[in-house]
Amino acid sequence: MSGPRGDDPVALALRAAVARISDAVSGLSASNPVVLIDGGAGAGKTTIARLLVQHWPLTTGVQLVALDSIYPGWDGLAEGAQRAHEQILRPHGRGLLGTWQRYDWVAGAYAESSAVDPALGLVVEGCGVLTPASARVADVTVWVDAPEKSRRTRALERDGEAFRPHWERWARQERAHWREHRPQEIAMMTIPMP
Repeated sequence: MSGPRGDDPVALALRAAVARISDAVSGLSASNPVVLIDGGAGAGKTTIARLLVQHWPLTTGVQLVALDSIYPGWDGLAEGAQRAHEQILRPHGRGLLGTWQRYDWVAGAYAESSAVDPALGLVVEGCGVLTPASARVADVTVWVDAPEKSRRTRALERDGEAFRPHWERWARQERAHWREHRPQEIAMMTIPMP
């Protein structure tokens, strides 16, 4: 598997995560399975999702949607997750073409649209994606669990100073999602990350 290498604990955890999710996908009878990956900011969701797509275990194709492309700004966790459910997950589950708009964080407005093919597999990752409603239309649901200190370090390394002033603002929305939807409890599997 390409990507993180060595015996670094994070690299080992990422490889183990992708192997577990791939095994779950391979065990399904669907050719177009839906995988949802939730967790706090900096937990490793995006990296796991990208590696999973690179090593997709089925012969049919797969699409990746990151909620970071849908959230309408720093106060948009709940709205972004709701848009993903209505515009991507629900149509996919019904065998219909889904469309979603990318949010341009600089312009502060929605931009171009993208389509989601219901014939292909789908991986959707992001804080807020896993709710009781979204779990009903998913085949594999994943909670990525990591200590807050590690998450914060990774998120700030990834996003730099742009995220620092918004960390607590975003964390409040995450905690609200966790209280309301309990993604940790409804996930089929929990992926521990250091």
